[in-house]
Amino acid sequence: MLNRFAYVRPKSLDEAIKHLSSDGARVHAGGTDLLGCLRDHVFDVKKLVSLGNMKNLRGIRKSSAGGIRIGALTTITEVAQHPEIRRSYAALAQAASGVASPQLRNQGTLGGNLCQKPRCWYYRGEFHCLRKGGDRCFAAGGENAYHCIFGSGRVCYIVHPSDIAPVLVAFEARVRVAGPKGARWVPVEKLHVLPGEDPQKETVLRANEILTEILLPPPAAGTRSSYRKVRARQSWDFALAGVALALQVKEGRVEKARVVLSGAAPVPWRSGEAEKILTGKRLDADTAAQAAEAAVKNAEPLEQNGYKIPLFRGVVEEELMAIAKT
Repeated sequence: MLNRFAYVRPKSLDEAIKHLSSDGARVHAGGTDLLGCLRDHVFDVKKLVSLGNMKNLRGIRKSSAGGIRIGALTTITEVAQHPEIRRSYAALAQAASGVASPQLRNQGTLGGNLCQKPRCWYYRGEFHCLRKGGDRCFAAGGENAYHCIFGSGRVCYIVHPSDIAPVLVAFEARVRVAGPKGARWVPVEKLHVLPGEDPQKETVLRANEILTEILLPPPAAGTRSSYRKVRARQSWDFALAGVALALQVKEGRVEKARVVLSGAAPVPWRSGEAEKILTGKRLDADTAAQAAEAAVKNAEPLEQNGYKIPLFRGVVEEELMAIAKT
């Protein structure tokens, strides 16, 4: 049973922000994650603020700089199928195509995907864990086969669930956030919060702020990108291990590399170690193997998730070699 709450459909962004300033209010976009959280009593609400009337938060269009602007209410299906995204930002189309099921992609929004809650079974279950205001992370000594191997700070071992966020980090995308004091731009790389900074927050958004759009810069010449994830089931599942790649290649050498892991950490996990190995090198089998080894160099597995280290190593190496052949 859901607790009773008010439901409002404001006609403007300013009106929505005012409603969110009241106690216990939360945004309702696609609702695919929100309603699950309410049914599981992960948190309660006093008011849901629907963004359904805000058509200006939907759609994909060219930016003045030659990149892409995507409204936060654009569905995952629209992102996956958009011709310009498939042509210029291949990794983003691949990641969107691999999100959940067709039904959830049709309903879920890009903004919601970036702001979704973790899937940790302790957090989603009846445990009063650290992220819900308790005093401990139950995954540290419990069932932790699907938990993180980077970035826990030995505080909280959730895994960031988004496939799309790592790709947006790889593409150096930014999001526009609107609130009572106006709008601000946040790099997607800075959007999510590590447990060591605050174990009860997933993003830097304040309670009365709304993510309104995503801006991707124009791809540089020679950019090759891809996204791949390994999951327990072939479809409709979250990443056990995944990698988003955005490489600028000129005359066979990598001029710039962005390597971002999914299923690895409480945030999209950028591997500076792998990027250093790749930059300035020819993308061949030796370089791919070295970069893959570097990507897992500082991993800190738990008792049951050590299998993720060779899994990430293999995924990164194979995907680098696949890009080398394009």
